[in-house]
Amino acid sequence: MKKDKIFVAVAGNIGSGKSSLTKLLSDHFGWKAYYESVDDNPYLDDFYKDMKRWSFNLQIYFLSKRFKDHMEIVNSPYSIIQDRSIYEDAEIFARNLYEMGNMDERDYRNYVELFNIMTGFLKPPDLIIYLRANVDTLIKQIKLRGRSFEQNIPREYLERLNKHYEDWIARYDLGRLLILETDEIDFVNNKNDFQKVVDIVSEELEKLGYEIKNKAFQR
Repeated sequence: MKKDKIFVAVAGNIGSGKSSLTKLLSDHFGWKAYYESVDDNPYLDDFYKDMKRWSFNLQIYFLSKRFKDHMEIVNSPYSIIQDRSIYEDAEIFARNLYEMGNMDERDYRNYVELFNIMTGFLKPPDLIIYLRANVDTLIKQIKLRGRSFEQNIPREYLERLNKHYEDWIARYDLGRLLILETDEIDFVNNKNDFQKVVDIVSEELEKLGYEIKNKAFQR
């Protein structure tokens, strides 16, 4: 039986192209898109100025917002693509802040317990698309998009996040996983590259029993 609803999440480090790919695939397949709260986030600017002071506040904000979005997605009758999953909050960002000494153990343990309770109520995405990129690619794309609060992110911070992403991806078993190597492709500006991504994603969706209604390349 063909599925008429799909839940896809796009995962990846800062600057990996998640928001761009989310929009492109949303437009192409006609899916509703849920984006990460960045421009309207009340903590991000303060966080990048003082990670130790604002790390717990930021992570709680993201956890709350993404839990709300995830519940809406699961209960929606429409196919949806999400820019960053709730699982990345704990597996990547909170863990990294704790290991760097920017979140104390009491706050971290409290956060992880809350995360585990909340995610116990959630149905995971049918498919996670992981955008793998090296740090040079990330830095280049961060500079291109020009968000002021991101321009001074230390290279070491991005390297640590990449290591946590690779560890998480190696253990991920909640649903189907698609890894896209993005260092040598430009799905935003190159139509052929985007078509390749569409073809790969379509194949994965068909394996999941989803009927592809928009295979034709439209940009």
